[in-house]
Amino acid sequence: MTTDTGARRSALAEPTEEPPDRWVAWLMLASIGLWAGFFGPIQVLLAQQAEAIDADAKKQILAVVLGLGALTSVICNPVFGAFSDRTTLRIGRRLPWVVAGAAGGAVSLLVLSVADNVVVMAVGWCGVQAALNAMLAAVTATIPDQVPSRSRGRVGGILAVAQTFGVVAGTGIASATGSIATGYVVTTIVLVVLTIPYSLDSRDLALAPEEYPPPFDWGAFLRSFWVSPRQHPDFAWAWITRFLVNLGNSLGLLYLLYYLQDAVGIDKDDADGRVFVLTAIYGVVLMATAVTFGVWSDRIGRRKVFVIWSGIVGATAALLLAVVQTWPAAVAAAVLMGIGYGIYTAVDFALITQVLPGAEDRAKDLGVINIANALPQVFAPAIAAALLLLVEGLGGRTETHGDAFSTGYFVVYLSAFVCGLLGSVFVTRIRSVR
Repeated sequence: MTTDTGARRSALAEPTEEPPDRWVAWLMLASIGLWAGFFGPIQVLLAQQAEAIDADAKKQILAVVLGLGALTSVICNPVFGAFSDRTTLRIGRRLPWVVAGAAGGAVSLLVLSVADNVVVMAVGWCGVQAALNAMLAAVTATIPDQVPSRSRGRVGGILAVAQTFGVVAGTGIASATGSIATGYVVTTIVLVVLTIPYSLDSRDLALAPEEYPPPFDWGAFLRSFWVSPRQHPDFAWAWITRFLVNLGNSLGLLYLLYYLQDAVGIDKDDADGRVFVLTAIYGVVLMATAVTFGVWSDRIGRRKVFVIWSGIVGATAALLLAVVQTWPAAVAAAVLMGIGYGIYTAVDFALITQVLPGAEDRAKDLGVINIANALPQVFAPAIAAALLLLVEGLGGRTETHGDAFSTGYFVVYLSAFVCGLLGSVFVTRIRSVR
């Protein structure tokens, strides 16, 4: 395990030299394993498991499990990020949490592989969320630790490709394996194997003794999670923007399997494969746009215009799913969502790293930002389930199996459209980034 190369620089200093391509490749591999661990379960396996436990209550089970897992993520990402900032081990601040997170995620995925009731399923998924969010907090913070701001759009685009490849790989594994248990086991292997190269060559920087944080104090630690919107308004607007965009995205994705079955009318036996097709289309388009627009953003030194248009394009995809409930429309929506989210994930990450309050708390502050990724996963399943039940209670049909228009899913995806559009509007309030 390596901690640094070349001349020693402060772990808290703004990086000025480009990291080697080898390091970017290792970080990309670790990110692929990380996101496969998240999205194999989210996209397919948890929905299959909920249906296997109780087909009649599958939506409610999925909402509870995903909601508890997302709540775990909301807490663990900034907390583990803060612990990462305070870590004083010689191997660095981030590496211990990458290794421990991957190991804990592997164990929790194996727990899910044998879950046969809601309680074990929820415990296993919360374990996955806790461990992989520790890993995510460390991986995310290593970008402002190691990459100069002038290159973060490019590296953000590369990591967006890695995230998408991980989503597609996780979904493909879950769809292609013969059983739920096998899907979890293969996902575990992918997570562990892809994390090894980064673990052996992380270039992580350890804090020098003069950089050590003050003695730990619970009161100060808890207060540090509040980033004042008055003192740091751009950070606050970046948080709100990301929350709205991810809420819209979560509303669109978390019930995709059931949407295809109940609104589009795809046969249950074919629906898993169709989810993979849509995810693959989305992923290919995202990978084709993320790096290109990230480099473009770096070159012209502008971020906001890209984020604004990415939100509009993504919102349009949700509107299409709401209004035209057919398989061709779902394919077109996957293309639009890939374009929009590809631009968004590359450029928005670069924007966020430029509004962080301070170098000493990078992982914690990025963890606070990542709450805006995780919190929508708490709300979205409950919102979607409530909207579907409400519309059904008012007489709207929510399970049409392709023979009529689903008012329930129309309302769900219209809500996703509104969230994405508002995210595009609010990013204009950020002042310190062009």
